[in-house]
Amino acid sequence: MSSPTNARPRQRRQHGAMEYSQPPVDLDVLRRYRLGRIQAQLKRLDYAAILLFDQVNCRYACDATNMQIWCSHYETRGVFIAADGPMILFDYGDYPHLAEGIVTIDEYRVNSSFYYFAAGPRSEEKARAFGDEIADLVKTYGAGNARLAIDRLSHLGCAAIMRHGISIHDGGEVMELARVIKSAEELVLMQKSVAVCETGLRRMRAATEPGMTENALWSILHQTNIEQGGEWIETRLLSSGERTFPWFREASMRKIQVGDMISVDTDLIGPYGYCADMSRSWICGDRAPTDRQKRIYALAHEQIEHNKSILKAGMTFREIAEQAWHIPAEFAAHQYVVLMHGVGLADEYPSIKSLHNFDAKGYDGVLEENMTLCVEAYIGSAASGEGVKLEEQVVIGKDGLRMLTSDSLITGWL
Repeated sequence: MSSPTNARPRQRRQHGAMEYSQPPVDLDVLRRYRLGRIQAQLKRLDYAAILLFDQVNCRYACDATNMQIWCSHYETRGVFIAADGPMILFDYGDYPHLAEGIVTIDEYRVNSSFYYFAAGPRSEEKARAFGDEIADLVKTYGAGNARLAIDRLSHLGCAAIMRHGISIHDGGEVMELARVIKSAEELVLMQKSVAVCETGLRRMRAATEPGMTENALWSILHQTNIEQGGEWIETRLLSSGERTFPWFREASMRKIQVGDMISVDTDLIGPYGYCADMSRSWICGDRAPTDRQKRIYALAHEQIEHNKSILKAGMTFREIAEQAWHIPAEFAAHQYVVLMHGVGLADEYPSIKSLHNFDAKGYDGVLEENMTLCVEAYIGSAASGEGVKLEEQVVIGKDGLRMLTSDSLITGWL
């Protein structure tokens, strides 16, 4: 059963029809690196294979994309990867042209979709067919190993697999640790995404005028991203004036006023699927910032600069928390939820907590060369009335860090 009638061997072609531009790196090298990272983690953890339905993980694994947001709602498009065997793309229909040119995909199969929207009252029947097929793949390529990692799957799908004696394990660990170390090609593509995002931010700043809505300002970033080959934006985190405190309000129909602080967190998924996650704050209109605005901006900038300065390969997460900038008491209750976090195709491992909640919510680990991090700052309080959000994206090098984002977009913007 390991080669059903809907299975198709992949045609090996160099950069097929799905490329929308001339890539600045060899995407075949990139794809083989990412597949190798996954298979290395599978072997380290003694798993026969991994089954992926998280669309960001699927993108990392095979780079064949289509309707990623829609597919994230349903178990309709997935990837099976054997530790010592093939990569198989399971699609929601018979559309093999969607995977043309991807050298790491060995087979294309039509998925036995069992979620209720697709299968209705036949969900259990379809799930059994799905479970039969996945279990057969594990037995065919596992060499007696029946341990399968899965990143996310409903209880119906899991039960259908486990009825064959397959044990299910956490695929999240596999994928987070695979994705954490970037190749040279990945860093080039990340820089491309950052460039698109910074273009959008400059356009937003230039277009800011009193009376425009937060939504109208936010739309400029979307338009720039799509125009330049980007994909989507994960959040809508833009607020102005009193809505900047506390943080985490999304863009609204509020009209921005002269002198308002505007704070934005991009969370942008740009060209080639890489995330540009930076935060910027600025003042609306031709008016000098108030002393209160200057103070909170200066403190946020000081936090960012200090926390960047301490980073180096070999440093533990706890050491980062211990050496991080000390937030003044006035702003401590509303400090950002993390000091910094990993970034790649989206926000990812690690999530490094502040010292005050490190024991309760954090975990330890070690910075490694070619990890990419977002260094965060938020300064706001009831007394300040507004909040400043700043964030920079960096690469950990052998002897320090390298910036992916531009300092000029922080130092000259207030």
